[in-house]
Amino acid sequence: MAWLALTLSLVFAALGALGVASPPRLLDLVRRFQSPAGLYVAAVIRLIFGAALFLAAPGSRAPATVQVLGVLVFLAGLVTPFFGVERFRRILAWWSARGAAFVRAWAVFALAFGLLLAYAVAP
Repeated sequence: MAWLALTLSLVFAALGALGVASPPRLLDLVRRFQSPAGLYVAAVIRLIFGAALFLAAPGSRAPATVQVLGVLVFLAGLVTPFFGVERFRRILAWWSARGAAFVRAWAVFALAFGLLLAYAVAP
């Protein structure tokens, strides 16, 4: 399961890198999830990522931290379908209205967090 957690962590980091390089492209990618089916896809990705982190935790460099993050990501996946498309659209509109610097700041965080997770779960 560590390979899946590592792969998804690197995907998370890559999305952060995309947001740093081109905030509008990241926003365009996120907008693709603005449908009921998109929310379900996001939920499944979060469920898989959370389970992968939780199961990879014992062999990681920070087992307790990775395990807690796995539980939190999994719970986020459970809640995602109930979030609602309209609420998702409002939050995305608010987020994008803050400007490229705001999106870049969050993208830097995603890049760093993804790389940190990748380091933690890498064999």
